[in-house]
Amino acid sequence: MQLVQAIAALVALWLVCTSPIEAKCGYEACPAGKPNMINVHLVPHSHDDVGWLKTVDQYYYGAKNNIQHAGVQYILDSVVAELLKDPSRRFIQVETAFFFKWYQEQTATVQTLVKKLVNEGRLEFTGGAWSMNDEAAVHYQSVIDQFTLGLKVLNDTFGACARPRIGWQIDPFGHSREMASIFAQMAYDAEFFARMDHVEKTQRLSDIAMEMIWQSSASLKDADIFTGLLYRHYSAPPGFCFDVLCSDAPIIDGKSYDNNVKSRVDDFISYVKSMSNSFRATHIMVPMGDDFQYENAEMNFKNMDKLIKYVNERQVTGSKVHVFYSTPSCYVNELHKMQLTWPNKTQDFFPYASDDHSYWTGYYTSRPTQKRFERIGNHLLQTVKQLSAFVHLYHTEYTGKLDALRQVMGIMQHHDAITGTEKQAVARDYDRLLSDAMTQSQDTARLALTLITNLGVQQFDSCLQLNISVCQAYDSANNLVVTLFNPLAHRSTQYVRLPVLEEHYLVTDENGREVPSELLPVPSQLLDLPHRAHNTKHELVFQATVLKLANYYVRVLPKPRSQKLSTRQRFQQLELLQQKSKADEPEFTLQNSLIKLVFDTSTGHLKSVEMNGVSEPIDQTFGIYNGARANNGAPSRRSSGAYIFRPNGTIALLQQKLNYTVHKGEKVQEVHQQFNEWISQVTRISEGVNRVEFEWLIGPIPIEDDIGKEIVMRFDSSLQSNGIFYTDSNGREMLQRVRNKREYFTPNMTESVSGNYYPVTARIALQDEHKRLALLNDRAQGGSSLADGQLELMLHRRLLNDDAFGVGEALNETQFGTGLIARGKVYLMLNTPTPQSSASERLAQQEIHLPFWPFFSKTNSPILSSVPLPDFNDLPQAVHLLTLEPYSSSELLLRVENIMDHEEGRTVSFNIRHIFEGLSGQEIRETTLDGNMPLADMRRFKFQQDGTTVPQSAEFFTAPYEPLQANKASDSSKFSVTLDPMQIRTFIIKWA
Repeated sequence: MQLVQAIAALVALWLVCTSPIEAKCGYEACPAGKPNMINVHLVPHSHDDVGWLKTVDQYYYGAKNNIQHAGVQYILDSVVAELLKDPSRRFIQVETAFFFKWYQEQTATVQTLVKKLVNEGRLEFTGGAWSMNDEAAVHYQSVIDQFTLGLKVLNDTFGACARPRIGWQIDPFGHSREMASIFAQMAYDAEFFARMDHVEKTQRLSDIAMEMIWQSSASLKDADIFTGLLYRHYSAPPGFCFDVLCSDAPIIDGKSYDNNVKSRVDDFISYVKSMSNSFRATHIMVPMGDDFQYENAEMNFKNMDKLIKYVNERQVTGSKVHVFYSTPSCYVNELHKMQLTWPNKTQDFFPYASDDHSYWTGYYTSRPTQKRFERIGNHLLQTVKQLSAFVHLYHTEYTGKLDALRQVMGIMQHHDAITGTEKQAVARDYDRLLSDAMTQSQDTARLALTLITNLGVQQFDSCLQLNISVCQAYDSANNLVVTLFNPLAHRSTQYVRLPVLEEHYLVTDENGREVPSELLPVPSQLLDLPHRAHNTKHELVFQATVLKLANYYVRVLPKPRSQKLSTRQRFQQLELLQQKSKADEPEFTLQNSLIKLVFDTSTGHLKSVEMNGVSEPIDQTFGIYNGARANNGAPSRRSSGAYIFRPNGTIALLQQKLNYTVHKGEKVQEVHQQFNEWISQVTRISEGVNRVEFEWLIGPIPIEDDIGKEIVMRFDSSLQSNGIFYTDSNGREMLQRVRNKREYFTPNMTESVSGNYYPVTARIALQDEHKRLALLNDRAQGGSSLADGQLELMLHRRLLNDDAFGVGEALNETQFGTGLIARGKVYLMLNTPTPQSSASERLAQQEIHLPFWPFFSKTNSPILSSVPLPDFNDLPQAVHLLTLEPYSSSELLLRVENIMDHEEGRTVSFNIRHIFEGLSGQEIRETTLDGNMPLADMRRFKFQQDGTTVPQSAEFFTAPYEPLQANKASDSSKFSVTLDPMQIRTFIIKWA
């Protein structure tokens, strides 16, 4: 910091004494290469994880360097000081979370100097999201949110010169097609990454196919994006790491006896020539950096200065290598101008394998409770954003709390957060950050609801323990008002479950009409949890219909309102029937108007499912993959860990006879099943809901045998799927998977189980000519179809060995002094194999991802709405309200999307004038996906695929239609919106 301040004072004096010169950033600021040369773009960078082995703050401040030497604040201090010394130097900054924290701490003078560096293209933002997100376990809504946040902070701070043009996803463990599509929709020109299956990388090096055109959507036009794989991870070339963390030899020049310039230059030129053989262009990009490097940037830049000087001096003796400081965007700019053609890519880069026995497919499931907690955080974030937008809530006290949740959710997308690949202490810190931010943001929700209704701010509590059927927001359900918020665009009917005592309840709607309700017992396994200190042993269940906001009233009655049997009497009769059934009948059923489930009476296992006119024998159970025996730190075969999945042998299926009980309400029917001492489940159907719900409870996973275990839920059917199944890409488009095969190369399937695992963020499915079977989940998980007609999802993992990929500890989660217990839901849908079936699954995904958010108030007074809310219900059914949030003190951001793909749906058109007016709109303009660039300004690089005609001049993608722009005086026709399948459109509405 002192060095920065000293240089700042000198440069400030220089700025005063010199006349202003018009700054150039972006491609205009790029250094020029030389013709007929190998042009080497040196890219100084530091990869700074937003948490991994240390917490976010520990990394920023440089604490606990005994764990890992890293201090991001010192990296930025040092880099800025070195950039100011020489205008030819460049540096790319990726994680906005770290940069913005540092920038806010700087003096006005330093901030001015940083702006100068940005405006001259010397400090360039690449990636630019709040964190470098994972690509397997993230949901596209959260990815878009965290890019919107990061890019808006950059734009508000520096203006257009700070806008990133390149995706820099160098450390995630595999890459999704949807992520590439998001980059294209945000008008990025290219993306780069560093991890690819080792077999594929070897083949691409041989084929000169390290860079390609990624067709990132099967439905969207103009979604192709140039994509490159780095030659040697994201590190400096071997022997050329000049950082304080390295031990490579510096460049020693002058009259020193140890002068090594010749050998150093020889080695570098040799490396460059070898590298250039694997790339098509005469330009190549060489990263110069690694994890948390540049804390002493002077050491890095001084040696790179010498490297550039002495390599380029060789040109006078015939060398064809030209080296200079550059950035990824400048590199891509040169490729674009060369008008070459490139290989095509249509699928994704999952699963990633770093060697024959290391498929990085375990992290798809690692830390299942944290993966679920992140989804709940997103659920609350969308709720609070929409409520804040409805009342134009821009008071600093409350927008600050909303921003805090936005920022923590950005951190949670990081590739060592949502992945579960961090140390346990860091995982707890992520949980703390998210819990605190959610608690604070509820104050914002309360204020918004207070402005919408007639209740005071002491009301509208949320409950974050419903996962264990506990709600601390109320001690009694008497005179309880349940305010349900629907984040979706369309009216929705869903079941609400409230933990209650065993009493008689009356539920009414806002018009005083009785709503049918019933009590169902909380599973005994849940009641037995030692940390569940609560006396609610039942759940009150009722069906609610909500457009945007609705209130339901719950009262305790001294006796039932009718002559119907009490809950206890009904269950006593049911137990007698069950005992008789178990003795006399081979099968028992759960059945309503939509679904019929048949169970084997003697074993308690599911036998068949009938729904949508389709009947199929389905066996559902749990399985256990055993990991390696604990090695207590001694070397052993590489085993499953936080990153990789490598089972030790075949799966053990739980097919023994189950203990079970049946509970049949008038609306909801359940079978409570105990599979072993630590795995149980509720199989549930609900009237009017066209899916089967499996609510699982797993843990503590036993380790007394010194063996780690990974638990899956498996479904077996007779479908002839021929090795083909489908998984979603970050919750959006579905991709076809073929067992034991990949798109570009022949994989090494020495690990036949883990090598066929894929990330499942929302849905996995298979089908044959007659039937389709799909599973939907409530969090990111790994999944596969290891045999025809079979689907499985990995639910929980507890392991006793580190997999030696850096985290340094086993994935052995504990809580309350014992192994972690996890609870979640999987949903089954059976149908005919039609596009309409897939479309119905997609609609179900929306309700699972963003169900009603309940708020609780204790009052005898009816809740009245004083602010009319905009009506989104008349939008076409395929249109989803992806985002509605405050964007500035006078603006809102609105995103709508067509959630159907080109097979499931069609192009839809509608008018948003009434929504604009409902939000008090004055003006509206359309932007790129991230909300930070007018769509009319988009001019994105277009590259050509192999086999196409070489263009005569450089080509660009521009807005494919006239972007929407209007004001309140405009004709209604100006507010017409058309959405092609999978298209998202983003608008900024100025309301004041």
